[in-house]
Amino acid sequence: MQGRVLVVDDEKAMLLALKGLLGKEGYHVETAGTGEEALARIETGNFHVVITDLSMNGVGGMQVLEHARRVDPDVAVIMITAYGSEKIAVQAMKLGAVDYVPKPFDNDELRIVVRRVMETVLLRRDHRRLLEQVQGVFGFEQIVGQSPAMRRLFETIDKIADTDVTVLVRGASGTGKELVANALHYRSPRRTKPLVKMNCAALSQELVESELFGHEKGAFTGAIARREGKFEAADGGTLFLDEVGDMPLETQAKLLRAIQEKEFERVGGNTPIRVDVRLIAATNQDLESAVQAARFREDLYYRLRVVELAIPPLAERREDIPLLIDHFLKDAAKRFNRDVKPLTGEALRACVGHQWKGNVRELRSAVEQALLLAPGAEITPADLFGRGPVPEVAPPPPAPAGSFREAKEQVVESFERDFLQRALRRHGGNITKAAEEVGMHRQNLQQKMRELGLTADEAVKE
Repeated sequence: MQGRVLVVDDEKAMLLALKGLLGKEGYHVETAGTGEEALARIETGNFHVVITDLSMNGVGGMQVLEHARRVDPDVAVIMITAYGSEKIAVQAMKLGAVDYVPKPFDNDELRIVVRRVMETVLLRRDHRRLLEQVQGVFGFEQIVGQSPAMRRLFETIDKIADTDVTVLVRGASGTGKELVANALHYRSPRRTKPLVKMNCAALSQELVESELFGHEKGAFTGAIARREGKFEAADGGTLFLDEVGDMPLETQAKLLRAIQEKEFERVGGNTPIRVDVRLIAATNQDLESAVQAARFREDLYYRLRVVELAIPPLAERREDIPLLIDHFLKDAAKRFNRDVKPLTGEALRACVGHQWKGNVRELRSAVEQALLLAPGAEITPADLFGRGPVPEVAPPPPAPAGSFREAKEQVVESFERDFLQRALRRHGGNITKAAEEVGMHRQNLQQKMRELGLTADEAVKE
């Protein structure tokens, strides 16, 4: 086992004996013959375990312990005590020592103690390193966007991530609802506990309940053993229920009880199981309409929608498309060991004007495929959309005067107005059909039309 050990003792024979004993175990062992020397080595040695004699001339073992814990709170200190000094050893453990070994000690006993302590230290450090990596992966850098709608989304995530509030994430398919759940969990105090995910649309009613709550042996045909459900697996952490709008009504009632009571029974069981779980749900459906049609429980709807996060489709944040393309190109080049290929100006304009019905997921797929298959040094519209007609793009308006921000807002507003007018015109002013074509909810399209001062009648006339 790898690991760095510092042995501190003012008896030279003991230093040599412990260095030989622990060196054979595979540790990198250094020694200090005085407490003063130990303090200096701890400052620069980056040790995992310090084994120190309690009683030494000058600086003693207690001072070594206090210094080691102050320099590195993760270092584990084992005290070696003389016969009859157990009370002092207990005091040392109260100050942070992980264990003590009385003299004379058995070599096998010391090996076991050091091995156990070293495993714990290394596991804790590996776990912290993994958490740091995970937080990087699931930070906002994976949810790309600088549009006003995305900035509002980031601000809200920051406000609620460190709470246990139940969150309902709304958005069309491919907008990144799972990434939002990741960000909420890994920015919360629960980030060291499990994030368990379940797609409610992928399973039948019987399997949904079994997956969610678990089942007892013999609960149904094929239940040959007791099984833990997602709620139990997420205890202490977060449960993400994707496509919650597809959950059967009977299961909705059981989910509501689990949220309210913080307990449930396994399928086929009658013993209540208590859990501490934060719930995040997601849907691409219009739950309000589902409630009115009695397909979704109203009480569950309000339980899930304590805080609602709406992820806008690409049609509502086209200014983010160049950022997303740059991010996907760099990420794909790294994963596939390829050089980054830039898009031509025509290709970039085509991407901004394209109707990405699959939203970010579809855009990512197109960019990755083009990076791998484009024959030239640059990615062209043909590489992205095949040899058919290039998506219709309105000619850019003249650059307006004023600040960059003002100019950008004017260009984006002009584009949005022209884009939506064309969609409405193609459908004779039918807002529902136009919203479906451009990948927006009907209510969102109506809100955008109000912001632009655009009416369906005007769009058809023009």
